[in-house]
Amino acid sequence: MNTIVGTHDLLLVTLDTLRFDVAEELAAAGRIPNLAALLPDGRWERRHAPGSFTYASHQAILAGFLPTPASPGGPHPRLFAARFAGSESTAPRTWVFDAPDLPTALGAAGYRTVCIGGVGFFNKHGPLGSVLPGLFQESHWSAGMGVASPTSFEEQVARAERVAAEQPAEQPLFVFLNVSALHQPNWFHLPGATREHGDSRASHAAALEYVDAHIGRLFAAMSARRPCFAIVCSDHGTAYGEDGYTGHRIGHEVVWTVPYAHFTLPAGAADTAAPTISAPATAPAPATTEERA
Repeated sequence: MNTIVGTHDLLLVTLDTLRFDVAEELAAAGRIPNLAALLPDGRWERRHAPGSFTYASHQAILAGFLPTPASPGGPHPRLFAARFAGSESTAPRTWVFDAPDLPTALGAAGYRTVCIGGVGFFNKHGPLGSVLPGLFQESHWSAGMGVASPTSFEEQVARAERVAAEQPAEQPLFVFLNVSALHQPNWFHLPGATREHGDSRASHAAALEYVDAHIGRLFAAMSARRPCFAIVCSDHGTAYGEDGYTGHRIGHEVVWTVPYAHFTLPAGAADTAAPTISAPATAPAPATTEERA
């Protein structure tokens, strides 16, 4: 990372609530071709989340504690780390910073740091919803980017495109984007589903297909000026009835196990990162701007 920070733009995408098993199945079945084309060997890496819900996990991620490899052994070297005496996961290849969090450190290194929020912990509607976006030099959120919007990811990508387009050529850019589409409610991403059906593992999967249909635009925008180092991962999973559990903020395997990948997008990757499929048809969206964290 010491050769990447300063020479590359940086993109961190958290697919909020995405389960590893769903992500793995869709990649293997060819249902997320845009993401799968960039995954190492076309596969997600199995990792363990640093927290069981959005706020806790993002506090860790934005301090440099990305999801940890699920393989035995360790300590597993980290990409980024705050300087901390005795840290066993800081290695020579780790970019070490003297700040309490990664956005602050990258800002001090000359980056423009931008948060594009999704779920309620990024809506800036109160003190709690302002903590995470407050780590960045600028932050963006609207109801159209939130969990109740059936076009949330399209609006988030459009904002990222505007941010990248206005970026001065000489200044590196760090964009963090919290994808809200996977989070409940997600029933409206499954064709034929209704509010009465509620959310399910199938609608969770349909939401990932929706994200995949538009993520090529994000990759193209972020690599238009210079190479972009991208991290795409989940912050935690969620349960849909496994062992009687529903939701997250619990210590269940489907919550702790998350997909992870990082890769470099070459400069001018627009020709290879453009979406290859259309967005799936969606059911009518709920007429509400209610935000649920």
